[in-house]
Amino acid sequence: MRTMTTEEAYAFLEAGTRTGKVASTKADGRAHVTPVWFVVDGDDLVFMTWHESAKAKHFRRDPRASLLVDLEEPPFAYVLAEGTVTISEDLDDLRRYATQIGGRYMGEDRADEYGARNGVAGELLIRLTPERLIALDDIAG
Repeated sequence: MRTMTTEEAYAFLEAGTRTGKVASTKADGRAHVTPVWFVVDGDDLVFMTWHESAKAKHFRRDPRASLLVDLEEPPFAYVLAEGTVTISEDLDDLRRYATQIGGRYMGEDRADEYGARNGVAGELLIRLTPERLIALDDIAG
């Protein structure tokens, strides 16, 4: 097992189409984990959610979040980002990031389609600013 450098951790986060697993905190203190598509923007991790989703409700009450991205095959690896989120409803940003996220996960030929479908009022842009990264590579050794 080897600890990744910060640069390696961000390269891992940007690679391919790995789905993130984001954790928020329910009102009763229990964890709520859901899959998200995301992009890296500088040091931040950006994803979207509907304004009535459990994530949206949780983040409005408590902005603390964790996002885990893992390699589910040998040699196994993961990056865990812990920090706080900010929420935006800016339609220009929603459209821009929805297009980027769509392009990453569905291919550039469908990016605009996903941007138009998901970059709309009612969606929220969630920006996780990591305060701590845990990044391990070659876990299986």
